[in-house]
Amino acid sequence: MTKASRSKNCPLCGKPPSTDHRPFCSAGCRDRDLLQWLGDGYRVAGPPADPEAIAMQQNGLDSDS
Repeated sequence: MTKASRSKNCPLCGKPPSTDHRPFCSAGCRDRDLLQWLGDGYRVAGPPADPEAIAMQQNGLDSDS
């Protein structure tokens, strides 16, 4: 078996992937992964948020003036 023909296991539970739900093993694991993304379970590191900029966005303001 070549390296390219080997398939990786499901990233959530480790079972072999299903052809219908690749790279996941089932619809359940696929849906759990989606819920992690939607619920902020996965995060990308970045600079701290500026509280003043957030307040201006919430108030619909483009600038301080």
